[in-house]
Amino acid sequence: MSDKIKIMEYDPNWIKAYELEKSCISSLLGEDAIAIEHIGSTSIPHQEAKPIVDIFIGVSPFKGLAFYKSVFDSGSYDYIQTGMSRRYLFSKCTNGTWTHNIHVLPYNDEFYTRNEFLFRNYLREHPDLVQEYGEIKKKAGKSHGKTMEEYTRSKTDFIQKVVDAARTEKGLPLQNVWED
Repeated sequence: MSDKIKIMEYDPNWIKAYELEKSCISSLLGEDAIAIEHIGSTSIPHQEAKPIVDIFIGVSPFKGLAFYKSVFDSGSYDYIQTGMSRRYLFSKCTNGTWTHNIHVLPYNDEFYTRNEFLFRNYLREHPDLVQEYGEIKKKAGKSHGKTMEEYTRSKTDFIQKVVDAARTEKGLPLQNVWED
């Protein structure tokens, strides 16, 4: 990615974009999709964000990559190799613009204790942190916005602080935010 990462003001249309994609995913995966959740900054009211809607799909049974590549056709979705185990990531472009990240994961009893959900829910419950995170994101986009990995890693301290607080509040053991 050669362009700087662009952080936008919160847009309520992100929720509509999620709902439309959720409906599409439901029709593609049927009963295999146990949970379809809007995660990431676009799911947090008033949070500034990259205008890309992140969606977690908890599936059961969790099938091989070839199955999901056949479901998420290459005309709209591109598989992204992440190196993460037991997770498949697809990006979706709409009219040539990157609009969604689709994460396919196994659904199990621990699904909703994943750090991504804890982070989202904690920020929803603590709006004072939303503004702080927005400032961190804008700064990261300007100074570390050459690659998505640089940008993401530059936010680690804040993300870890929030996840630690959320895990402590729920009585869950602390965990490095980069553990999958």
